[in-house]
Amino acid sequence: MKVVGLFAGIGGLEAGLAAAGHETTLFCEIWSPARAVLASRYPDVPCEADVADLHSLPGDTEVLVGGFPCQDLSQAGRTAGIAGEKSGLVGHVFRLLDEKRIPWVALENVSFMLHLDRGRGLRTLVEAFEERGYRWAYRVVNSLAFLPQRRERVIFLATNTDVDPATVLFETDVRPPAASPTPEATAYGFYWTEGIRGLGWAVDAIPTLKNGSTVGIASPPAILLPDGTVITPDIRDAERLQGFDADWTKPAEDVGRASLRWSLVGNAVTVPVSKWLGQQLANPGFYDNGLDRHLDNHDRWPRAARFDGKTRHAVEIGAFPVWKSRKRLAEYLKFPGKLLSVRATKGFLSRTERSSLRFEPFFLDQLRMHLAKMEGENKLGLNTALRSIAAE
Repeated sequence: MKVVGLFAGIGGLEAGLAAAGHETTLFCEIWSPARAVLASRYPDVPCEADVADLHSLPGDTEVLVGGFPCQDLSQAGRTAGIAGEKSGLVGHVFRLLDEKRIPWVALENVSFMLHLDRGRGLRTLVEAFEERGYRWAYRVVNSLAFLPQRRERVIFLATNTDVDPATVLFETDVRPPAASPTPEATAYGFYWTEGIRGLGWAVDAIPTLKNGSTVGIASPPAILLPDGTVITPDIRDAERLQGFDADWTKPAEDVGRASLRWSLVGNAVTVPVSKWLGQQLANPGFYDNGLDRHLDNHDRWPRAARFDGKTRHAVEIGAFPVWKSRKRLAEYLKFPGKLLSVRATKGFLSRTERSSLRFEPFFLDQLRMHLAKMEGENKLGLNTALRSIAAE
């Protein structure tokens, strides 16, 4: 099908759909570093800058997609809600649909939107689609189903065709294998910037890659490797952990600071997730309405739901439509990471001491050993430098 990508970022949705056989005919993206990536990776696809200036969609558009800005919806962001300056841009989706009825619409956003502002954001979306005669379904999908990053996002699908969107999103549901934390063989991802109220702990995976800041202050997770080394991953591995090729975002360095690549990667849609969506769109399956449950008008929406044209239903289904085999995290990484600094390690350990969180004993022991090693190497380096100065 022919695809138009709004709020395209670095093309995560579109790259996955292309891998499933669909074709993007137009991008819309306003941020210049992201536009530089799109121009390099999709030189033959036009890219409009401001969605507000996009007056209509190409006549052959069959799928309209968008990972609309999440800054006002994210728990880590401003939480201003769907009416926020950034996230409110999704209103342009409906403006364009009123100009031309597109058969399929796929939107992606943070799972926090399900209960932010007493559920008002999602309620705004579903009511807008229902008013326009669309059936819809959504599901929280975890990127961990495909690769070693724990990342939950809402995949929202709407259609005015005869195909039930539930047959696209809800055909399969698997139970992931149980994690077995064995320190001698397993890597552990965590956020070293946390430690009091949260940790972002992940076994044999990294926690959700964050977008950092638009001025280029990166916020990578840390990884405790099986040998006790603690690193932050290389940006190229961060790209791979989102399903992109290494150096996918390098063209952004032509127009901005290299550290902005972390924001681009953190904002992106995980490519294998969108590939799965594209495959399901091409070959819808069967939906067992035995998964339907009563949907109350509560403040918090369920993790999966659908509208059959008459009634809204909660859907009892998990966040793993598949479970793809993958290398263990330590083996998945291809590029040397950066050692977590003395200052960062000290700060994290200090916060854990004031925290009521429970930690695996071996985890904190390994962090203390890493700190001691780093302090020893720093002291050795200082002494060597002092001896060199004295010799001169």
